Amino acid sequence: MPALLDLLKGAQAVGAVGVLALLLLAETLHPFFDALRGRHRAAHAARNLALGAVNGAFVAFVFAGVWGVAAGWAEARGVGLLALAPLPTWLHAVLAILLLDAWTYAWHRLNHRLPVLWRLHRVHHADAAMDVTTAHRFHIGEIVLSSLLRVPLIVVLGAHLWELVLYETLMFAVVQFHHADVALPPRLDRALRAAVVTPALHKVHHSRERTDTDSNYSALFSWWDRLFGSFRTRADLAAIRLGLDEFDRPGDDTVAGMVRMPFAPLHPSGDAAGDGLGDGSGR
Repeated sequence: MPALLDLLKGAQAVGAVGVLALLLLAETLHPFFDALRGRHRAAHAARNLALGAVNGAFVAFVFAGVWGVAAGWAEARGVGLLALAPLPTWLHAVLAILLLDAWTYAWHRLNHRLPVLWRLHRVHHADAAMDVTTAHRFHIGEIVLSSLLRVPLIVVLGAHLWELVLYETLMFAVVQFHHADVALPPRLDRALRAAVVTPALHKVHHSRERTDTDSNYSALFSWWDRLFGSFRTRADLAAIRLGLDEFDRPGDDTVAGMVRMPFAPLHPSGDAAGDGLGDGSGR
């Protein structure tokens, strides 16, 4: 499958940039939160995208090869859940995508549950001007941990590398979409959210209200939240306040501020979210 893998990698790069450009245009023409649009928008986007570029380069040069080795090792030895029975290629791919997305949901929820993970993940949630570029805003520590865990995950599942690339392509397109500062017509949003995460759902997740933040953890398919009881909607989306109260100070939104953020003290009341931990959690 080398030709298919190369094709998917090319599509992944082109798709990520293309979706980003289209959503930036949509945000410019018809933003949902008008108060977030202004002279600071370009600087905000540049900081988020700079962080994303560093993370992307790190993954490409450090972890992509390791994932390939793990996938090749598992395939050569018939290791993994998907190798327990012979499956047609299409079914193997569908199951791999579903299992990878289920893991992404679980990992996201853990980032809200465990204070040590929330320290890293709150870099993403601290963005009070959430837009499509927020999808690129993650601390390098969170990227390293999630990338390391991908290695045993690939082996346990028996996922092929091309399936991982296909999943990442689909997932990141939807992640950029649901972070965008746009709103769909309510009827269209309701139709789409039956399958995928929409901007209306993810705006709730980025609210400063703990009951909101502890919901809607899904990345690609929205049904994981329904299945595990974390699905939440709000009719008053325009009233949502984005970000985290403890990171509204000047300098918190700079690249240096985001890099330092995990080392700042946890909020005495337990930060913005978490599944019941009094000493801090949330996404």
